[in-house]
Amino acid sequence: MSKPTADTAPNAAAKGAPAIPANFLRPIVQADLDSGKHSSIVTRFPPEPNGYLHIGHAKSICVNFGLAQEFGGACHLRFDDTNPAKEDQEYIDAIQSDIKWLGFEWTGPVRYASQYFDQLHDWAVELIKAGKAYVCDLTPEQAKEYRGNLTTPGQNSPFRERSVADNLDLFARMKAGEFKDGERVLRAKIDMASPNMNLRDPILYRIRHAHHHQTGDAWCIYPNYDFTHGQSDAIEGITHSICTLEFEGHRPLYEWFLDNLPVPAKPRQYEFSRLNLNYTITSKRKLKQLVDEQHVNGWDDPRMSTLSGFRRRGYTPASIRNFCEMVGTNRSDGVVDMSMLEFSIRDDLDRTAPRAMCVLRPLKVVITNYPEGQVENLELPRHPKEDMGVRALPFAREIYIDRDDFMEEPPKGYKRLEPAGEVRLRGSYVIRADEAIKDADGNIVELRCSYDPDTLGKNPEGRKVKGVIHWVPAAASVECEVRLYDRLFRSANPEKTEDGGNFLDNINPDSLQVLTGCRAEPSLGQAQPEDRFQFEREGYFCADLKDSQPGRPVFNRTVTLRDSWGS
Repeated sequence: MSKPTADTAPNAAAKGAPAIPANFLRPIVQADLDSGKHSSIVTRFPPEPNGYLHIGHAKSICVNFGLAQEFGGACHLRFDDTNPAKEDQEYIDAIQSDIKWLGFEWTGPVRYASQYFDQLHDWAVELIKAGKAYVCDLTPEQAKEYRGNLTTPGQNSPFRERSVADNLDLFARMKAGEFKDGERVLRAKIDMASPNMNLRDPILYRIRHAHHHQTGDAWCIYPNYDFTHGQSDAIEGITHSICTLEFEGHRPLYEWFLDNLPVPAKPRQYEFSRLNLNYTITSKRKLKQLVDEQHVNGWDDPRMSTLSGFRRRGYTPASIRNFCEMVGTNRSDGVVDMSMLEFSIRDDLDRTAPRAMCVLRPLKVVITNYPEGQVENLELPRHPKEDMGVRALPFAREIYIDRDDFMEEPPKGYKRLEPAGEVRLRGSYVIRADEAIKDADGNIVELRCSYDPDTLGKNPEGRKVKGVIHWVPAAASVECEVRLYDRLFRSANPEKTEDGGNFLDNINPDSLQVLTGCRAEPSLGQAQPEDRFQFEREGYFCADLKDSQPGRPVFNRTVTLRDSWGS
């Protein structure tokens, strides 16, 4: 069997995921261990704490932690916290929670790039002393003009040839807080004519008078990401610095810093294709916009592409890990179809979720020939194939069925309840619709039916009943709220609009439908937050992580039983 790529894996997924997906990093790591280049591997997951993790991060987590597990190495969790104005402890806590929820543990304590600020500052001073860094007074607008573009080389800053003494003095005064934000920066002196824009005298330090969540007010200058990242890897002894392809052009700068500083190790950077999933947004800036402008109900809204959102919606850690494996790890960019992720969760929940019945739009049914006051305690399997035991379901004279399961004038091929027609109640008797009771406006408010007492567990004599519908007992059922979630965006590419708008114009107005007054079978009354079920004929549902309580359950639809978008 060929190994899948982002392009081939969706087809493979439809037939069953391959056992060993593509991962070009595995042979690289194995070769490094076999040759003795490294006695063990050390990887890291280095998020910036400026938002919640999204589905794209899940792939990076699985790659870095997965390789460390597979080869008996270590994986660090390090927050690259170089921009205090956009960072928050809430994000740090959420990121740690998401990683643990996915099933991974980092090696040693949580690390922060801010722990290395003193060392980074000292290395910046060494670059100044070596004539390889200078303080620049250009405004951001001027710096952009001097930088040039992909077809035009940049120009040297007029401050590039400042003396070492002047640069040391100015940098010390920057650190002491003498200048305003943006008034000066420290830049590396590399090559303003380089075809690689990242090498055109990149910024090392900016002035930011901002309180830092780890270092408080100790600093008012902060190193930029490129200067911090590789040196932090070196300090921690990272052997394989794995990142996504957008950092490929940064690798020469990553290596320039390592070559020009007395770092204790020289990690090697490898890039893989990021996870691009259709019908989603994975820009943290845009996800934050959705939250801030209240298009969604927080970072963990079940419609969000954040891991917290997927968790609250009912996705399992196993389904997301399996999805990342199915996608594979390669260097070929592509867009993965959402149906592949939905296949993964359906596949997982089909095996692991117990079955239950919940009537989303209740219609009362009175079984007129069933004895008043009589209750039969039926037993239904919790799963049709797995050994999960049984659940009790009382059957009585009054029950609820779904409104959609009765039609007075049904279309051809209709296999549910109709006037004088029969259906089987799941795990129970065959009933016949005898009369529809209507209110003053002509709306059906109740059905009067009769049952065949000789059809419990067997077919009726002399006739064939094709339809099977779900139901719950009226008296013993539990009232609940059900939230029907759908994709947040209508378009496979939310960024693309016909009239020059933005991604907000593609928000799906039907992405959430809240149903109250739903009726669930008694066993669901004690559902705990994050308990998952297949509601028969309706889809897979999860008791909401925040709002659901025993006795007052709230269920989120994780996914439908079939891919309704692909039909």
